[in-house]
Amino acid sequence: MGAQMRPAAGAMALAEMKEFAGFAAGTQRYVRRSLDIGLDRDDAMKRWSRDVVEAASIRAQSRVYDRLPDIRAMVPEDSGLDSVEPFMGSLVAVSAFDLGQGRLTSFSAYRFLYERLLGAQVRPWLPGAFCAAAALPHLHPELRRTLLQTISEAAATASGWSTRAPSFYPDWVEKVDTAALPN
Repeated sequence: MGAQMRPAAGAMALAEMKEFAGFAAGTQRYVRRSLDIGLDRDDAMKRWSRDVVEAASIRAQSRVYDRLPDIRAMVPEDSGLDSVEPFMGSLVAVSAFDLGQGRLTSFSAYRFLYERLLGAQVRPWLPGAFCAAAALPHLHPELRRTLLQTISEAAATASGWSTRAPSFYPDWVEKVDTAALPN
């Protein structure tokens, strides 16, 4: 049975890579930067900061992402409303920050990032958090409209969600000077 699991896992990783490759370059960069910050992978300031504006954005994102461990711990195990308020309030606040940065331009990019930041167990809550954050007044009305139009009916009304953990976590890739490569 283990041999049957490997091709499926490989196929899923390939599908995740393909999905990521379909995002705009700015979205890809923001997702990698966010994973570095949110998963404490690397020194995001050193790696991603190109100017003082981006440095300020990274510092702000780090402060907002300080909530992620608490959000991970609060993900409700069922759809009971008892634990939804503190969890959704925090998730929507962090989501609103990310959407306000203008780099996550679709529900699929948002879902891709948040599945990795918070884990597979957060999937059922992502459509609601995305819609709530995308509808907040801090976003320009045109951006709100654009974001809300990216969530499909299937995503918004799914009757169930996979519990499979993501397998592809995009990371920094050093540029290769092709002129220096032998012919």
